[in-house]
Amino acid sequence: MINYMFFDIKNHILKEYLAQAEFGVERECLRVCGDGSLAQSPHPLEENKNIDRDFCENQIEFISDVFCEPEQVNEQLLYLQKIVNGKLKENGEFLWAFSNPPKISGEDEIPVAEYSGNLQNKSVYRHYLAKKYGKIKMLFSGIHLNFSFTEKLVKSAFEQSADDNFVDFKNNLYLSLAERLTEYAWLVVYLTAASPVTDSTTGTVSNVYSSVRCSEMGYWNHFTPILDYSNLRNYIGSIQKYIDNGNLRSVSELYYPVRLKPRGANSLENLAEKGINHLELRVIDVNPLTPTGIFAEDIRFIHLLILYLASLPQKSLTGKEQIKAISNIKTAAVFGNNDIKKQAVNVLAEIQDFVKDNFPQYRDIISYQMKKTDSGNSYAEIVSRRFGDDYMKKGIELSKKYRESVGYV
Repeated sequence: MINYMFFDIKNHILKEYLAQAEFGVERECLRVCGDGSLAQSPHPLEENKNIDRDFCENQIEFISDVFCEPEQVNEQLLYLQKIVNGKLKENGEFLWAFSNPPKISGEDEIPVAEYSGNLQNKSVYRHYLAKKYGKIKMLFSGIHLNFSFTEKLVKSAFEQSADDNFVDFKNNLYLSLAERLTEYAWLVVYLTAASPVTDSTTGTVSNVYSSVRCSEMGYWNHFTPILDYSNLRNYIGSIQKYIDNGNLRSVSELYYPVRLKPRGANSLENLAEKGINHLELRVIDVNPLTPTGIFAEDIRFIHLLILYLASLPQKSLTGKEQIKAISNIKTAAVFGNNDIKKQAVNVLAEIQDFVKDNFPQYRDIISYQMKKTDSGNSYAEIVSRRFGDDYMKKGIELSKKYRESVGYV
């Protein structure tokens, strides 16, 4: 008997909830001066829950609230940029529009984020990362998409199931989806990679990678973690062993394509106590083709991809298969890989059939993704054409343009 995922896509009771989901975005973004150099001024906003530092003092993180529509996420990201733009204008600064950093003269230009009071441990942790991974690597900015199903959907699915414990049902649902999404994360990289151009001072090579931060040169641990998705206790234990043996300082150092997170503080203790609240997809580039860094169509596609994966038979990945999944992500981040392109076309065709049969209102979203597989139409190819011949000059022009078009508060 085939053991299917937790949702019966054809179930009329669940059907009305399946098209609904909850989205949140965390966008990393560098502050730069008028000549494109990294800003050396302090973080401009100290008391805003949606605007924080990230690794360094000149790297802002925009943290959206949770919304039911991707367009609402982008509306808030624009508003948060307006707030920051108002502060940056006073210093002649602006937000860098790219995942890849601008020209860097040395690590002295990268001041580690300094927290005070009860948050000083966050600075200590960042100094640890700087020593272990190097400051420059930490500047490669990205977008993390937080995703969860609505509580109505999860509760309805539980009521339709044979399970007798809702908490275990919910945890196992997200564990299975995270495992499957890790296997297919290469497709998200292929479709959202938008950083093929770099400055030579970062130590990478232009037009080799469509996404430097997802490539072999990017944001990875010094080993490939093998995780146990069989239940929440085992999942936590599989991460804890890497902390215990010194490979990781904490769960925050798990540089993995998909994380499972609790509500509130991201700690294993909190995850064990409260259970899984949402999954976090971490392989999306900041897209310079839009001021928010991400198109609503790509957020919606990831929702449809997750629904497609939820319709497949359950599958546990072996350790070798998990290593292969990570390798596939790095391969998908290589510019112009024809084998990955062929695989993407095939999987998108399957998702297109799935959406046509079950969510026909979103057929245009799949068509939008499929057009990227045509020669010259991927984000990476477009960005390469527009910025490849003068990354710094054109990057400064675009970033200043976005500051003016988004406006100020």
